[in-house]
Amino acid sequence: MAFVERVFSGVQPTGNLHLGNYLGAIVNFVKMQETHNCIYCVVDMHAITMGIDVWGGPAELARNTREVTAAFIASGIDPNKHIVFNQSQIAGHAELTWIFNCVARIGWLNRMTQFKEKAGKDRENASVGLYDYPVLMAADILLYRATHVPVGEDQKQHLELSRDIAQKFNNDFSDSIRGHGFADGLFFPQPEPLITGPATRVMSLRDGTKKMSKSDASDNSRINLTDDADTIAQKIRKAKTDPEPLPSEEKGLEPRPEADNLVGIYAALAGISKQEVLTQFGGGQFSSFKNALVEVCVAKLAPIASEMKRLVADPGHVDAILADGASRARDLADETMRMTKDIVGFIRSH
Repeated sequence: MAFVERVFSGVQPTGNLHLGNYLGAIVNFVKMQETHNCIYCVVDMHAITMGIDVWGGPAELARNTREVTAAFIASGIDPNKHIVFNQSQIAGHAELTWIFNCVARIGWLNRMTQFKEKAGKDRENASVGLYDYPVLMAADILLYRATHVPVGEDQKQHLELSRDIAQKFNNDFSDSIRGHGFADGLFFPQPEPLITGPATRVMSLRDGTKKMSKSDASDNSRINLTDDADTIAQKIRKAKTDPEPLPSEEKGLEPRPEADNLVGIYAALAGISKQEVLTQFGGGQFSSFKNALVEVCVAKLAPIASEMKRLVADPGHVDAILADGASRARDLADETMRMTKDIVGFIRSH
C-alpha cells in the first residue's frame, strides 16, 4: 500500500540544550518542515529511563520539557503547521510498546550497543526501561505510521530495529491485516532514514576530540542555547586552539581537531563550506577568526536565547502549544491503535 509520507523525530528533555543539539538536529528540523509533513515530539518518557538522580525529578523534567519546546519554537519550527507535543500525553506510545514487546525478540535487543554503553559495567542495576527503550522508540515512530526518521549515527541501529519490528508484525498478522482491508498485508511501514546532508558534528570547546555534551563538567566546553551574547563571546574566546595559523586548505585541518571544530561551527552557522571559511581566514591568527566567529554565533544564537527566555517565562503558553499538538497527534495515534487492536484480536468498545 502507499503510505502517507510523514516525518517523526524526538528530542529528550534532559536539559541544557547546546550548540551541538541545534546544529546536529534542530536546524534540520526547521528545514524539513518546508518539504515534509512533520511530527516533532519531546520524548519525556525516554527521559526517565536513566533514573531520577540523572533526570532530576518531576519539577526538572517539566522544566526541561518546556525548554525543549521553547527551543523548537524559538528556532523556527511552526507548531501551527506541524505537530509539536510531548510523548507522555499520548497513551498509545505505551500501549503500542507493549504489543511490540511481544513482537520483538530478546536477541534483537541484546545486540543494541547503546544499552551496553549507557548501562556500563553495572548492567544488572540498569532499569528495564533503559533496556527496552528501543522498542518504545519503534512505537513512537510507528504509532504515526511515519515513513521517514532523521537519525544520527548513534540511532541508526534503533531505526533498523523499528524496521524489523514493523516487518515482523506485518508477517505475523498478515492474514488479519488483509482481513481488515489491507490487500497487500502491510499495515506498518518500514521507516527510512532521512538523509539531510552531512550532519554537523560539534565538538567540545575544551577538547576537539570529544563531542559537545551537557554532561561535561565545564560549562565552557559548550555553548548553551540559553547563553546570552556576552557569555557566547567569552566561551569562544576561551576555546582551545593551537599556536599555528589557520590553514588555507581543508586538508590542513585533519591533524588539528580544535581548529577543525571551530571552522566547522562557523561554516554551519554561516551556511557555507569549511573551504570557503578557510579561503577567507586561512593564514590568519585565531584571535581575528574568533572575533568573526563570535559575530556569527551571536547573530544566530542570541535571538534564539532571547525568544526561549520569553517562552519559558510563560509556561501556560508553552503548555497550550503542547496540548494543541497532543490533540492533533492523538487523532493519528488513536486511529493507529484502533486498527492495531482489531488486527491483533483485542476486543474494544466501538
